[in-house]
Amino acid sequence: MISCDKAATICNKTQYREATFSEVLKLRLHLFICKACSKASKKNKQLTSLCEKAKLYSLSDKEKLEMKEQFKGQA
Repeated sequence: MISCDKAATICNKTQYREATFSEVLKLRLHLFICKACSKASKKNKQLTSLCEKAKLYSLSDKEKLEMKEQFKGQA
Protein backbone atom coordinates (compact mmCIF):
# COMPACT_ATOMS: atom_id res chain seq x y z
CA MET A 1 0.00 0.00 0.00
CA ILE A 2 1.14 3.58 -0.65
CA SER A 3 1.87 6.15 2.06
CA CYS A 4 -0.38 9.10 2.82
CA ASP A 5 2.22 11.46 1.30
CA LYS A 6 2.25 9.46 -1.93
CA ALA A 7 -1.57 9.38 -1.91
CA ALA A 8 -1.66 13.18 -1.63
CA THR A 9 0.70 13.50 -4.60
CA ILE A 10 -1.37 11.12 -6.72
CA CYS A 11 -4.57 12.88 -5.64
CA ASN A 12 -3.20 16.17 -6.98
CA LYS A 13 -2.05 14.51 -10.20
CA THR A 14 -5.48 12.92 -10.62
CA GLN A 15 -7.24 16.25 -10.38
CA TYR A 16 -5.07 17.62 -13.18
CA ARG A 17 -5.54 14.41 -15.18
CA GLU A 18 -1.82 13.58 -14.96
CA ALA A 19 -2.02 10.33 -12.95
CA THR A 20 -1.48 6.98 -14.60
CA PHE A 21 -4.08 4.23 -14.44
CA SER A 22 -2.01 2.25 -11.91
CA GLU A 23 -1.60 5.35 -9.72
CA VAL A 24 -5.36 5.91 -9.72
CA LEU A 25 -5.93 2.31 -8.66
CA LYS A 26 -3.39 2.61 -5.84
CA LEU A 27 -5.01 5.86 -4.73
CA ARG A 28 -8.50 4.34 -4.69
CA LEU A 29 -7.30 1.45 -2.55
CA HIS A 30 -5.57 3.83 -0.16
CA LEU A 31 -8.65 6.08 0.08
CA PHE A 32 -10.82 3.05 0.82
CA ILE A 33 -8.58 2.17 3.78
CA CYS A 34 -7.45 5.60 5.02
CA LYS A 35 -10.37 7.78 6.13
CA ALA A 36 -8.17 10.84 6.75
CA CYS A 37 -6.91 10.84 3.16
CA SER A 38 -10.41 10.12 1.90
CA LYS A 39 -11.72 13.20 3.68
CA ALA A 40 -8.81 15.34 2.42
CA SER A 41 -9.38 14.09 -1.13
CA LYS A 42 -13.05 15.09 -1.00
CA LYS A 43 -12.15 18.58 0.22
CA ASN A 44 -9.54 18.88 -2.52
CA LYS A 45 -12.15 17.96 -5.13
CA GLN A 46 -14.54 20.56 -3.71
CA LEU A 47 -11.85 23.24 -3.92
CA THR A 48 -11.04 22.32 -7.51
CA SER A 49 -14.73 22.44 -8.39
CA LEU A 50 -15.12 25.89 -6.84
CA CYS A 51 -12.07 27.18 -8.72
CA GLU A 52 -13.48 25.86 -12.00
CA LYS A 53 -16.84 27.49 -11.32
CA ALA A 54 -15.11 30.79 -10.56
CA LYS A 55 -13.24 30.42 -13.87
CA LEU A 56 -9.88 31.04 -12.22
CA TYR A 57 -6.79 30.57 -14.32
CA SER A 58 -3.09 31.21 -14.02
CA LEU A 59 -1.03 33.34 -16.34
CA SER A 60 1.04 31.69 -19.03
CA ASP A 61 4.80 32.13 -18.96
CA LYS A 62 4.50 34.61 -21.83
CA GLU A 63 1.89 36.66 -19.95
CA LYS A 64 4.08 36.67 -16.84
CA LEU A 65 7.07 37.97 -18.82
CA GLU A 66 4.95 40.67 -20.45
CA MET A 67 3.65 41.80 -17.05
CA LYS A 68 7.17 41.85 -15.65
CA GLU A 69 8.32 44.05 -18.52
CA GLN A 70 5.38 46.41 -17.94
CA PHE A 71 6.35 46.77 -14.28
CA LYS A 72 9.95 47.49 -15.23
CA GLY A 73 8.74 50.21 -17.62
CA GLN A 74 6.74 51.92 -14.85
CA ALA A 75 9.61 52.04 -12.35
